[in-house]
Amino acid sequence: MYSKILVALDHTDSAQLLLTQVAKLATLMKSELLLVHVADGWAARNFTQLNLASSEEMREDWNRLESAATRLREETGLTVSTRLALGSPPDEILKVAHSERVDMIAMISHGHRLVGDIIHGSTIEAVRHRTHVAMFIFPSK
Repeated sequence: MYSKILVALDHTDSAQLLLTQVAKLATLMKSELLLVHVADGWAARNFTQLNLASSEEMREDWNRLESAATRLREETGLTVSTRLALGSPPDEILKVAHSERVDMIAMISHGHRLVGDIIHGSTIEAVRHRTHVAMFIFPSK
């Protein structure tokens, strides 16, 4: 049913909870996982326009993604690929989901941040309103 699941990761402790739950689902459904992190610092958001070199933050993001993928492959035997995107998290998650033809997007919910969510909205809300694939939203601790 879900052959390819995009797992949107941040660098919170809750991301490991999401990976654990999605790995269980992927194992049952024999799904492939695509781990995605969106670097959204200044260098990442201006990388292409200013022809910048990758920042230390971007290199750390890539290493974390690859480490998580390696661990999942070893522990579960699943097919796991990675993608480091640069820019606006909702926009980039949706672009990758479309280009990779995923069947589901999995994300962690961090709860409401009150004023920040009212002014800027949350990444989950932005993705949810613009996607046409199933979503798996896992609550944080």
